[in-house]
Amino acid sequence: MEALLVPQRITHAVGTSRTSEQVADAQELVYGPILDWARNSPFHTGILGHSLHPMLTDVTLGCWTGATILDMAGGPTARRSSLVLVAAGLVAAVPTALAGAGDWAGMTGADRRIGAVHALGTDLAIFLFAGSLIARARGRHRLGVGLGIAGNAVAAGAGFLGGHLALNRGTARR
Repeated sequence: MEALLVPQRITHAVGTSRTSEQVADAQELVYGPILDWARNSPFHTGILGHSLHPMLTDVTLGCWTGATILDMAGGPTARRSSLVLVAAGLVAAVPTALAGAGDWAGMTGADRRIGAVHALGTDLAIFLFAGSLIARARGRHRLGVGLGIAGNAVAAGAGFLGGHLALNRGTARR
């Protein structure tokens, strides 16, 4: 039998983890009232033949990545633009999360566990970017940049799990 690659081992571990199941149970408890609405909302529709969630992530992540690029290459004159992009990414995160919640509400087994850890990561990224926005608005640009970089790192890890669900496990087609 061929040895599993590191990414495959990670997704397998998350998908079979008892802790991931506990995360999924906690997500259902915290987001229970939203899940039913999200599953029947315009954000969770079959009109395209696939989930809206993967498309919406491009807007959120694009804003946040753009802010970080401006932070690194734009200098002090780009600070206002970075702040606007962080804020726009947070606004875009709302429909993105609702679409993802609608998708996740119908998942079971390993998909449910991987999706719960993906959602936990995206929740953390949202909180980090909210902190980044607050820091930037209060003139603490350096802290805002650091929180944004941390948010992008967490979002990348969560995105890896989301990509695995959509592309390897086919959950975006359901």
